Amino acid sequence: MDNIKLKEKNIFHLDEYLEKTSGESSESKKIIDISKDKNTRFQEICSAVKKYFQIEWEQEQGDKGEKYDVLLERQKKAIIGYKKEVSFFKDKIEEYIKVNNLSNEWHPKWYQNLSSAIFHENWGLAGINEWIEASSKAIEGSSSAKIIGDRIYFLIDGKQVLQKQTISYERRKQLRKALLLKTPKKRIGEDYHEVYMLNGTRITIFGEGKTKDGQDTFIFRKFFVKDYTFEKQAQLGTIPEYAIPLFQNMINVGFNVAFSGAVRTAKTTFLTTWQTYENKELEGIAVETDPEIPFHKIMPTAPIVQLVADGEELEGIVKSVLRADADYIIMAEARDATAFYIALEVTDRGTRRSKMTAHFSRAIDFPYNMAKKICEKYQADLYSTVLKVTQNFNYVFEFIQLQDKSKKRLKGIYELRYDSIEHKVTIHQICKYRHSTDDWCWKYDIGEDKRIIGEEENYDAFKMYDAELKRIAEKYPMPEDENHITQPAYNHLRR
Repeated sequence: MDNIKLKEKNIFHLDEYLEKTSGESSESKKIIDISKDKNTRFQEICSAVKKYFQIEWEQEQGDKGEKYDVLLERQKKAIIGYKKEVSFFKDKIEEYIKVNNLSNEWHPKWYQNLSSAIFHENWGLAGINEWIEASSKAIEGSSSAKIIGDRIYFLIDGKQVLQKQTISYERRKQLRKALLLKTPKKRIGEDYHEVYMLNGTRITIFGEGKTKDGQDTFIFRKFFVKDYTFEKQAQLGTIPEYAIPLFQNMINVGFNVAFSGAVRTAKTTFLTTWQTYENKELEGIAVETDPEIPFHKIMPTAPIVQLVADGEELEGIVKSVLRADADYIIMAEARDATAFYIALEVTDRGTRRSKMTAHFSRAIDFPYNMAKKICEKYQADLYSTVLKVTQNFNYVFEFIQLQDKSKKRLKGIYELRYDSIEHKVTIHQICKYRHSTDDWCWKYDIGEDKRIIGEEENYDAFKMYDAELKRIAEKYPMPEDENHITQPAYNHLRR
């Protein structure tokens, strides 16, 4: 008899509350035996809670299509961080847990508590939420996470580490539908999308049409930097601390600069840092393909017009940007011909203090690569466009990742120089990173055209820049036998 009573105690009805609210008969009750393994019980609890929500939505909504849209809209807003929608889910889940005496039930360790676990398993980000919330020291500095098929990876100490948790195909499909219920701000094609969470985390989605069967992919990227100072960049090892006065004087002179390198090499971070030292009284136009840089928060008093556009949208505002009377332009994440065309045309009108980033891995190829992108779309002459790029952009900063992907370095600084008499382009490397010693060496070399810019813009700043480069090059010299000048073979491009 005691054994029978014990067995009855080991059985509970998760649907008792459902019966009260939905009128279900006792015959339809789902009985969960707590003698089952903890993961099976957890999944059955999740299913029961999901059923509870669905019944409530069916009672609240009329048309089936409307019901589905309301559910997905609430889910999307909760995923990307709207407090009202997060509370909507979690408050009801907490109520369900309390009514059904489930507070002591087990949940996977990658969730903070049972209500969070149930929400994310059913409607949220599933196992990726551990990375979103940075719930352990190992991942609090992680800048990226991936879902590839059913596998989940977190970037930890510069390496993608496979996690224990997985996410099923059906769950991924549901997540994708929720995030894309209403056409997101950034949508390229049917199988490539970008969505932003309220905290700035970017979610890039590659659907089945872009991947192998069963390998649809979600890429999550956090942007951690809050301290946009050269001192912080030096602390991280990205730049040498002794070069900070040099950079500050380059900014004060007003050179046009480009920041190049592969993805995740800190180009955008360095551009943003560079911009924070800009004269806050000058008018600027910032054009981004993604809304990543909040200049209105970083430089709240500066008159910067911030535009977010790409593809056809960017094409549609070309004339407006070119007609604007801004003192400088910021072209963040320049990727396509239109972005490069705008940057070149603005600087060709004599605009200085302009900045841009480009996904070019070799700085010495910057003039050719930029010109080629433009000419492929706008049918311009390649040779003359190369010369124009060289004339209009003064310096290119190249960045790299080290083997430890969490570490970035300034690989080199290159001065672009054009001899208008001989029609000759030369590229002068004034800074070079050395992997073997994890330091930099320098060359004192400044073109006459840069001196002219200094005289016209801010000669005091130019003299300080000149003196700083000379001082650094004497203290950390580039080897004498090392050729720091490249003359690209562009003559064959002449018609």
